[in-house]
Amino acid sequence: MGGQRHCVFIAGGTGYMGHRLIARLLERGHEVRALVRRGSEKKLPAGCTPVYGNALDGTSYAGQISPADTFVQLVGVAHPSPAKGAEFRQVDLPSGLGAVAAAKSAGIGHFVYLSVAHPAPMMHAYIAVRCECEAAIGVAGLNATILRPWYVLGPGHWWPYLLLPMYRFAELLPATRAGAQRLGLVTLEQMTSALTVAVENPAQGRRVVTVPEIRRARA
Repeated sequence: MGGQRHCVFIAGGTGYMGHRLIARLLERGHEVRALVRRGSEKKLPAGCTPVYGNALDGTSYAGQISPADTFVQLVGVAHPSPAKGAEFRQVDLPSGLGAVAAAKSAGIGHFVYLSVAHPAPMMHAYIAVRCECEAAIGVAGLNATILRPWYVLGPGHWWPYLLLPMYRFAELLPATRAGAQRLGLVTLEQMTSALTVAVENPAQGRRVVTVPEIRRARA
């Protein structure tokens, strides 16, 4: 790893993406602290420091974020679908808003938020919640990197590979190219790399990372 060593606080570290990100950051020499419920600490990679709290209540862990300089917010409903609108408001929204408030109170220098690509012809409830959290980041005045993938391919998430021929065709047509690129598929490895690049290159102000940039990230 070149550049500065960071102390990173991660909410959502035991999940699909978080576990891999923690391992990558530790390999690259960063210190990582991860929010967990008691009993879940064994799910964290060796070398990661557990921080106990409730992801839906930022006040339960705000005082334990220090000495982190970077906060990565990955908490969200597993396998998002249009049928989970109520769950998005029960989980994604309070966890996101709580993370923003906790990061602000802790004096975090860089906030990394996993959002979603928009606009899109579906998943309106999911996008609405993520947009509310993005707005809260702006109101809080945090330096932030906001990543906007659409669908992440990986273990248990392979079926969209069937859509790749349709995506490739849409990207060839001027009328559909921009939408196909914005709502394109990315791999779990690409997301892990993009999140790592975000951590290692803190934004000054607000930086939005879209699908084409996620695909190009290397770390």
